[in-house]
Amino acid sequence: MEKNVGGIDRSVRIVAGLVILSLFFVLDANYRWWALVGVVPLLTGFIGWCPAYLPFGIRTCKLQGK
Repeated sequence: MEKNVGGIDRSVRIVAGLVILSLFFVLDANYRWWALVGVVPLLTGFIGWCPAYLPFGIRTCKLQGK
């Protein structure tokens, strides 16, 4: 798995994931579970790899070794 998420992108993903996850404690019981969607940007931010970038060839990080 080659990293394709850069520094600023990672930071934004982590912050967005935490904000979305915090909605779990604010939303009503019927909608509360939708806040768990915040796990996706949080994990991709920590890992540094986004599977949605692959089909489009997007890379927000610098190439290593070049």
